Amino acid sequence: MALVLDLLNRDPRPNAGNPKAQAAEVRHPEKQKRPENPVLRKPDWIRVKAPGSPKWAETKAIVKAEKLVTVCEEAGCPNIGECWEKKHATFMIMGDTCTRACAFCNVKTGVPQPLDLEEPRKIADAVTKLGLEHVVITSVDRDDLKDGGAEHFANVIKAIRKASPGTTIEILTPDFLRKPGALEVVVAAKPDVFNHNLETVPGKYLKVRPGARYFHSLRLLQRVKEL
Repeated sequence: MALVLDLLNRDPRPNAGNPKAQAAEVRHPEKQKRPENPVLRKPDWIRVKAPGSPKWAETKAIVKAEKLVTVCEEAGCPNIGECWEKKHATFMIMGDTCTRACAFCNVKTGVPQPLDLEEPRKIADAVTKLGLEHVVITSVDRDDLKDGGAEHFANVIKAIRKASPGTTIEILTPDFLRKPGALEVVVAAKPDVFNHNLETVPGKYLKVRPGARYFHSLRLLQRVKEL
């Protein structure tokens, strides 16, 4: 009985208890005779620090008080601590729920809430309180709205201009697919920078971005330049 228990308790691996021998076992045969590559310490610049500084807390408090949505939070951005400490934030307007389900995005998909008509004022107030010299405004896709949210974009731009004339405004818009006249409304509000992401190459669109059309997005950017 003692012999049976001893055999049952033994590690069946031939090199059990010998870490060096075990390491050699699991390596690919072509690599077993080569020296191990040392695991190098990651440089400080690639390490993300956990948020928690006083300036980060101040930015968070302002965003929370105005009940605003940020890409920083919704997209789970790892740089939120660094950016919010510098009072940099990317505001996401028209809610936190997108009408599309793209494969690259972390924002939830579903039926959005009605637009908050006070949001332009809230964004402008936050820009003023944070003392932003430059602000980035993006949004979810709102295919449920007749103009895709174009007028709301314009109202946000106008509100920021009024509250903080020295702040430059950068926008990152949806594609306004099948929303005739929507793009012209946004451009007429005169943002300083107009962005629109294509995300991937044409051949990947049906898989990665099924609700959009690659060449429509190209044409949108061309049309902005024309306007």
